[in-house]
Amino acid sequence: MNIQEINQKVIEKTKFVQSIFTEIGKVIVGQEYMIRRLIIGLFANGHVLIEGVPGLAKTLAVSTLADVISVGFRRIQFTPDLLPADLIGTLIFNQKEGTFTPKKGPIFSNIILADEINRAPAKVQSALLEAMQERQVTIGEKSYKLEEPFLVLATQNPIEQEGTYPLPEAQVDRFMLKLKVTYPKKEEEREIINRMSDNKPIDVKKIIKPKDVLNTRALVNDIYVDEKIKEYVLNIVFATRSPEEYGLKDISEFIEYGASPRASIYLVRAAKANAMLDQRGYVSPEDIKEIGRDVLRHRIILTYEAEAENVTSEDIVDRIFDEIEIP
Repeated sequence: MNIQEINQKVIEKTKFVQSIFTEIGKVIVGQEYMIRRLIIGLFANGHVLIEGVPGLAKTLAVSTLADVISVGFRRIQFTPDLLPADLIGTLIFNQKEGTFTPKKGPIFSNIILADEINRAPAKVQSALLEAMQERQVTIGEKSYKLEEPFLVLATQNPIEQEGTYPLPEAQVDRFMLKLKVTYPKKEEEREIINRMSDNKPIDVKKIIKPKDVLNTRALVNDIYVDEKIKEYVLNIVFATRSPEEYGLKDISEFIEYGASPRASIYLVRAAKANAMLDQRGYVSPEDIKEIGRDVLRHRIILTYEAEAENVTSEDIVDRIFDEIEIP
């Protein structure tokens, strides 16, 4: 299939996408950045971590997205006393038959909102890890496949540290995107007051079904990525590991560990979904730049020197994008 054919197919098969934005926009004012990334995660088959202070509609955005796409949705409030069994389920002893039967937990749904994920202890986070990576859950000695589409959208609060557990690097790496959500603009907040102050429920239409999500994911897979774009992605990721080889010696002291190979995979997949939302059948360098921060910000482990000098992972990503030549 050539690029023109892919382009035509993308335009024909993604007419519903604007309707998704419209329906979510009935409930969520502004926050286009967050909503677009959530939809990219959905169609690129990648989990999303959303970080922001309380009250920025993170939970509402995720639940509204689930409403619009007719899928199973479960919100799990993560707390310090949560157990793995509360998440994945457990075995119940049947006295009559003398056997154990599985009682499946809330993880057996399509979209999982892991609210305040950094409040849960390591055991719970590792149980979620298997579900995210393997798309399966083990209860007792048996493993159960999770129904597709399966997506974990997690929120975390960056300002409250009491009673929180830092997410392990291995788990953070399994999120395709990490979003940083900020306060709305003044006019947006005025509209939020107008819309929400009367406390009336806002109904949204169901636009697509689970099968449509899977079909769209297959369409995203078909989007064309040129070899020059792949080389661009590799240069960006390798610059996080060996910055001095790319003329970035000044940032090498700030990087403890660079991005993993998962970053290269996710950067291409997310860029494909971004191109699809723009109704294009090919990935451009702008797609890589637009989504790059969200794919890389949580994959660069900083040194003590970086923390001492208030250098963030975003600063390093921006520096790399400025330096690496665009094809």
